[in-house]
Amino acid sequence: MDIGKKISGGRYIRHRKKKMHEQAGQGRIIKLGEEKRKIKRVKGGNRKIFLLRAKFVNLQDKGKTKKIEIKNVIETPSNRFLARQNILTKGTIVETEAGKVKITNRPTQEGIINGILVKNQ
Repeated sequence: MDIGKKISGGRYIRHRKKKMHEQAGQGRIIKLGEEKRKIKRVKGGNRKIFLLRAKFVNLQDKGKTKKIEIKNVIETPSNRFLARQNILTKGTIVETEAGKVKITNRPTQEGIINGILVKNQ
């Protein structure tokens, strides 16, 4: 059956349009490169800062935080094709001077990248 059709073949009629707060936002892709941020007004007049490109990760190790440069994207468990394109998401493993670092936050929502060291197997 076609999507949006009843079993009988009739079509579903939407009872109303989507409201502004129900609409999906534009998908964000954070690439490896020179830092670039954008600010957007969100509900309630608040502002949300999100990244477009990033070069550094805040490495949290033994209670201390250091800002370290990202050399390369090694692996993205959610989608292997994202690693090839150097796209940074939550869970991505990146290569730094300190070793392999796993990104622990959502950079599209916070405007920064936090990470922890990955133990070598």
